[in-house]
Amino acid sequence: MTIAQAPRTATPAPPSPPSRDTGIDLVRALCVLGVVLLHAIMVGVTVTGSAPVFENASDGSWWITPLSWVLQVMPLFFVIGGFSGYLAYGRLRERGGTATDFVAGRLHRLLRPAIFTVVVVGFALAVLTVIGIPADLIATAGFRYGQPLWFLGVFVLCQALLPLVAAAHRRAPYATIGALAAASVLVDVLRAATGIEGLGFLNLAFVWMTLQQLGFFLADGRIDALSRRTRILAVSGALVVLAVTFLTGVYSPDLIANINPPTAALLLVGVVHTGALSLHRDRIEQFSRRPLPAAFTGFVTRRAMTIYLWHMPVLLAMAGVSAVFALLTGADLPALGSVEWWAGRPLWLATALALTAFVALVFTRFETQPAPEPTRTARGLALGASLGLIGIVLLLVLGTSVATAMIAVALMAASLRLARRTPEATAPLRASLAVA
Repeated sequence: MTIAQAPRTATPAPPSPPSRDTGIDLVRALCVLGVVLLHAIMVGVTVTGSAPVFENASDGSWWITPLSWVLQVMPLFFVIGGFSGYLAYGRLRERGGTATDFVAGRLHRLLRPAIFTVVVVGFALAVLTVIGIPADLIATAGFRYGQPLWFLGVFVLCQALLPLVAAAHRRAPYATIGALAAASVLVDVLRAATGIEGLGFLNLAFVWMTLQQLGFFLADGRIDALSRRTRILAVSGALVVLAVTFLTGVYSPDLIANINPPTAALLLVGVVHTGALSLHRDRIEQFSRRPLPAAFTGFVTRRAMTIYLWHMPVLLAMAGVSAVFALLTGADLPALGSVEWWAGRPLWLATALALTAFVALVFTRFETQPAPEPTRTARGLALGASLGLIGIVLLLVLGTSVATAMIAVALMAASLRLARRTPEATAPLRASLAVA
């Protein structure tokens, strides 16, 4: 998912910029860091009697609300995903590639590292079962692992539909994003009016696709072409509306609560994030070219999906080791949210980041190796994308177990198989898919 330098004009057609936008790359890398830090803080473990208990440390905690205002970066992540995908698809079309080429390349880039991660997690759960770890504890670990996979499923969906919605953006940009935003608000209204919470999960498509669509406006230069005053007013207005929804109880001020299921409040967060990014884009780009930020960005950019996929297994392993140590030594683990617990967070976070970076470094090749030649059959590609999504949803709904991991791996492997063909395409096309 390469980020390229966005043009500074209002031209709606996909541009062909000469170099990467290192500032956007840096922001995306910081988003990945924010996700890891947030989940690391939320993972909690205590020992009750002779058994460990995995808990969400943020449940019922006051501190998650202000923390969510800083670390709820998913709206910006999807905006940047739209930005990079729009430009990558435009470059591919200029090289003679097609929509199926783009989607096939995206499926390989996203699902290939996921397959390996699920295989390892499934094997680890099997080992834990054999050595006699209680089944309920294994089930909890599998459920906690599967929770963050919602992002993978939604991102696969958004990227698979990107050629379609990019075409709609070129024809009618404001009508397209308006329709998606209106649909997300309508879902919230129906959910509140009927009390049917399940309706909210329709916004897994509408909210995140709207934010991806907002990234198209950043990519084609429309946002940067606005006057600085207009962008400041847009950011301020979105903040005011967001505050009003909090004060009136329309949406929870806890932005983490607005993600499961997603609500239209995240659209306002996305407007704030995108406007702020546009206003400070030149400064961010200048800073991103310094040695340390550049090194950090380069490391994360090559491994963004690998880091995301592996950070939760690392955190669960850390929690398990902490529990085992407490059980063997008789030491007491601090109560979640206590002064002692917070005092240990810096070391916990530093260890989580270091171990996640090490694992990502070891398994980089599963994300960065060139994609096979893409399929030319749209029907086969649609089936492949559907199978991959079903595999991810299976882990989300049923939780990750040895059985569900095996089924999910089989479905994702079939997805990748359907997203390739015999090697007839040109080498330049394969290279363009590999770096997109």
